[in-house]
Amino acid sequence: MQVRGIIPPVATPMQANEDLDLPRLRWFIDHLIANGVHGIFVLGTNSEFYAMDEREKQEVIATAVEHVRGRVPVYAGTGAESTREAVRLTKMAEKEGVQGVSVITPYFVLPSQQEIFDHYRKIAEASSLPVILYNNPATCGGVKIEVDTVARLAEVPNIVGIKDSSGDLQNTNEMIRAVPDRFSVLMGRDTLIFPALMFGAKGAVPATGNIAPHLLVEIYEAFQRGDMEASKAAQLKLNPVRMSLTLGTAPGGVKAALNLLGLSIGPSRGPVAALAADKVEKMRASLRAGGLKVIH
Repeated sequence: MQVRGIIPPVATPMQANEDLDLPRLRWFIDHLIANGVHGIFVLGTNSEFYAMDEREKQEVIATAVEHVRGRVPVYAGTGAESTREAVRLTKMAEKEGVQGVSVITPYFVLPSQQEIFDHYRKIAEASSLPVILYNNPATCGGVKIEVDTVARLAEVPNIVGIKDSSGDLQNTNEMIRAVPDRFSVLMGRDTLIFPALMFGAKGAVPATGNIAPHLLVEIYEAFQRGDMEASKAAQLKLNPVRMSLTLGTAPGGVKAALNLLGLSIGPSRGPVAALAADKVEKMRASLRAGGLKVIH
């Protein structure tokens, strides 16, 4: 299995009281698939996985797998602070029928590279599922998966890729250079997808895939058909949309943008608050700069 294309980390719909809104999740998944995404990824960082208990995580995974019905692959985030918990979540996701898991590094402790290697190896060995590494030092206290560690982990048969959200294109390029072709390096910084594809990335896991899935799909598919100008143009249209997400605390920016586009999926769980009123107009302008139709 090679992981490819645009795989949005699906923002999780919530009711006004911050309970899960599973009917809205089904609707939102249909919306994303209708816009051409190549996979569905639940329980990512933009999905508020950190704010859910294990029962809720299982409900989200089961709902996604049942509703997608094989139209695209379904991936689930099963990262946790301890190896033991990550193994348990991965086994649960496997039982629910996902096609692969994405595992973020521990985000409170500061493990060595050998400890990171052992962490991922044990998770992979505990399951037959394809495992995607997730490198996001900005949200994990500076913890990162070094290129040499990625190369070692790429030798584990069912570790099949990495999402690199370092924002360091040189780092991404070194990963691409260090791993075999069967191993997918996926861009996690939305503003760098086009250049990453040029250097051999296999796709992206972009937060803005929730907001402008058609633009993300165009970046990827134009590139695949050899239309570099169209791919670059879509990337440049996307960039102000991505930059506007910094107006709020993640994933508050994603949910604020969806609300402005008439695609509301409810609030984020506290302590993440709604976007401040003085920043809403800035987001409107950014969405319009990306060619999106603002409703509110």
